[in-house]
Amino acid sequence: MLEVRSKPIIDYIIDKLNSIREVDEIIVVTNSKFISKFKIWKKKVLLSKSLTLVDDLTKSNADRLGAIGDVNFVINKLGIKEDLLVIGGDNLFSGGLKNFLSAAMKKKPAATIGLFKLKNLKDASRYGVAKLNRSGRVIEFLEKPAKPKSHLVAMCLYYIPSECLNLVSNFIKICKKSDATGHYIGWLKDRVVTYGFIFKGSWYDIGDFKYLNAAKENFAQKKGRSNVSA
Repeated sequence: MLEVRSKPIIDYIIDKLNSIREVDEIIVVTNSKFISKFKIWKKKVLLSKSLTLVDDLTKSNADRLGAIGDVNFVINKLGIKEDLLVIGGDNLFSGGLKNFLSAAMKKKPAATIGLFKLKNLKDASRYGVAKLNRSGRVIEFLEKPAKPKSHLVAMCLYYIPSECLNLVSNFIKICKKSDATGHYIGWLKDRVVTYGFIFKGSWYDIGDFKYLNAAKENFAQKKGRSNVSA
C-alpha cells in the first residue's frame, strides 16, 4: 500500500494483471491486522477481473505464515487447482507480464520464475541468486549468498503450473521454511524443471524506506530507461 508517484505499489501490479487475458481472478492475501485497509482499497481500485481478498488469520510477525505459507494457505482455502501466478506485493517493475506468461505457458509443466539482472554483483547478495544454462533452465539457486556467482536475482514472481501445486505443501512439511521464497525455489528446481525469464527495464524490491525513496525518484522515468534494482 506504500505509494510511488501518488499510487499504491499494488495498483501497478493490478494494472498489469487487468490487461492479461489468461488471468481470470486476482487473489490478494494479507493478514488480520491489515485486512480492513485492503477492504477500503478494494472499493477504490480499478478492476477488470474478479478480485478476492484473503485473510491468513495472523496478526503479527510472531505468528505469520511467511510468503510460501501464505501461498499454501490460499491454495487450500480456495481449493485452487489451476495454474497460479504469484507476485510479491512489494514488487515494482516497469515490464509487462504478457511475454513472461507466454514463455511460461509454453514450458508447462515446468515452472518459471521472473529474474532481473543487476549491474552490481555485490547487490545480488540481498536476494535469491540464480544461474541458468543455455536453455534458460535454473541449474543453481541460492538464497542471499555471501558471494554471489551470478547477476541474476529472483523478483518474487513465479508461474506455478497446476501439476506443481502439491509441491508447495510438500515443501512446508519437509523444510519448515515458509518465509523466504528463495528457499522454495532452491528446493523446487531439484524436483521439477524450472526456467528463468529475465525482465528488462527497471525493478525495485521495496524492502525499506531507502529503496522506496529510490523508486519514487527514479521509477517511471523516460521510457526505455534501465534502472539498477534498489
